[in-house]
Amino acid sequence: MLRALVVDDENHMRDTLRKMLSLHCPDVLIVGEAEGVTSGTAAVNEFHPDLVFLDIQMKDGTGFDLLYNLPTIDFRLIFVTAYDKYALQAFKFSAVDYLLKPINPELLIEAVQRATQLVKDHFKIQMQALEENLKSENKQHKKIILKTSENIHLLDVKSIISCESDGPYTNVQTATGEKIMVSKTLRDYEDMLGDCGFYRVHKSFLINLWQVKRFERQDGGSIVMNNELKIPVASRKRDELLLLFEKLAE
Repeated sequence: MLRALVVDDENHMRDTLRKMLSLHCPDVLIVGEAEGVTSGTAAVNEFHPDLVFLDIQMKDGTGFDLLYNLPTIDFRLIFVTAYDKYALQAFKFSAVDYLLKPINPELLIEAVQRATQLVKDHFKIQMQALEENLKSENKQHKKIILKTSENIHLLDVKSIISCESDGPYTNVQTATGEKIMVSKTLRDYEDMLGDCGFYRVHKSFLINLWQVKRFERQDGGSIVMNNELKIPVASRKRDELLLLFEKLAE
């Protein structure tokens, strides 16, 4: 049984979450509630929860303020937020669990399941990435977390050369020569990185346009990356890719 605390300044939101957890997540027991940073900090110290559902914007501060008030964070965390899509990208990059208001029951179940599996040592890295990503306006300067079965990697987005599909997995090639296999599809990374200067040139490859060295016209067309990796370009992508290069050169 996971002992949970809900911190949100909206009464109806706390009520809704309590009912949804009772209905969909019977292994979660709400042991306390709070409506802001001050009361939330006191509640964490009083109840010592296993899991905290934490709002971002509250009347007396932010969820981050609450976290800074604590000497240690020894609980799992799921943010509950009404952030816009640009800020949500920062959450995705940082691999931090969040629920978008209004809460979807299926996503609630998935978030709770992931929270039960979270390695606590990884949380500090995730929070570091999230803070930097929320502050950074330059998308190529954002950081992304890649999780494998053994490690958690914190990378600069600009250091990624390419992502290659491998069935339900993706092989991420970095500028330092690392090749990291993660259990997300290439479509997941296309959605996540598509507005950060990445382009899917082939059904199996997503590339960082800022890491392109040259375009070779022979044999139907291919891209040579800064690390000399040669990647084929699908014929239907060729004209659009050349237009993107022209825009980058402006």
